[in-house]
Amino acid sequence: MKTKKILLAFMVLALTALACQAALPQQAAQQSDQPVQVVPTIMPADIESANPIAQQEVLVTLYENVNPGTVAIFTATGQGSGFVYDAQGHVVTNYHVVEGATTVEVRFTSGYMAYGTVIGTDLDSDIAVIKVDAPASELFPLPLGDSDLLKVGQTVIAIGNPFGLESTMTVGIISALGRTLDSERSSPDGAFFTAGDIIQTDAAINPGNSGGPLFNLNGEVIGINRAIRTTNFTEEGEPVNSGIGFAISVNIVKRVVPVLIEKGQYDYPYLGISSMDGLSLDVVNELGLTQYTGAYVTNVVDGGPADEAGILEGTESTRIPNLQKGGDLIVAIDGMSIRTFDEMLAYLITNKSPGDVVVLTVLRGEEQVDVSITLGKRP
Repeated sequence: MKTKKILLAFMVLALTALACQAALPQQAAQQSDQPVQVVPTIMPADIESANPIAQQEVLVTLYENVNPGTVAIFTATGQGSGFVYDAQGHVVTNYHVVEGATTVEVRFTSGYMAYGTVIGTDLDSDIAVIKVDAPASELFPLPLGDSDLLKVGQTVIAIGNPFGLESTMTVGIISALGRTLDSERSSPDGAFFTAGDIIQTDAAINPGNSGGPLFNLNGEVIGINRAIRTTNFTEEGEPVNSGIGFAISVNIVKRVVPVLIEKGQYDYPYLGISSMDGLSLDVVNELGLTQYTGAYVTNVVDGGPADEAGILEGTESTRIPNLQKGGDLIVAIDGMSIRTFDEMLAYLITNKSPGDVVVLTVLRGEEQVDVSITLGKRP
């Protein structure tokens, strides 16, 4: 858990949700186990080195193969995007696209329309699952990729309904991996939980793209488009793409959506700590740390899993306002080195569940200590 710092850190920026044209926060997504992969796989291609005609054919073929599996979603307050998850009529989108609605309209690319029922929501990842009764001829489940295999610089494609323009395709690259956004759900103390393992992309994403798929060149879904960061707005006050978009990784989708279909909700693992977003050289020196990377523990929730395991927060004043030294610096989890809190969070969200045991390696002064923690679930 960490406090809501994005807007504070970027006072002139707007981190804007893309789902409903009337709403402006951030979002996420998720999927099920082994949906029927009806869509043909595109031959892997090095699109950057291919000649223009070959590049064009790759993208044309991809669009023709996957577009039938994308949908437009309409509520009483706005519209967004989604995609067919399986042959049973489950459609995945963002929670913020359907927030407050139990019944929504789902429009397929063929023109077929049907009402759908929201059967599961996850505010932490900003994912929702809709059940639609539609003919088998309308259901084209999209294949899911593996977001652990993604690399910065790879070509990605977004398909959705920006500003209500259905089946719009945009192309870009993966700009960064392992980003975080605020959850759609606040903690008991009023702060916001964190959504992790976020993909950053420069593919054009605008209001109405929320909930739509982000593809690799093989036509596999590798993320769900959720939010943008921008300083640009239309005359109506709607955010405009500025080259910084965010998508929830498909590996989170794979964990969450099957549980949403079965139970309607999903529980995230919980450590009960807060950490700094990054360590500046001044902070490292003031804290007396012996290395520049890691997740420095600024707060431990009383009675939480980390507290019960003996993880320490900072308690000694420093010259930097609101910074206290003496806390643990987490440098590894289950033997895997971490450079930031975001990396640790991504590992927890995509690999662990409440009740699992993890081992945090911390630097406590000059001593390295392994601490075993039984994970709780977010309150």
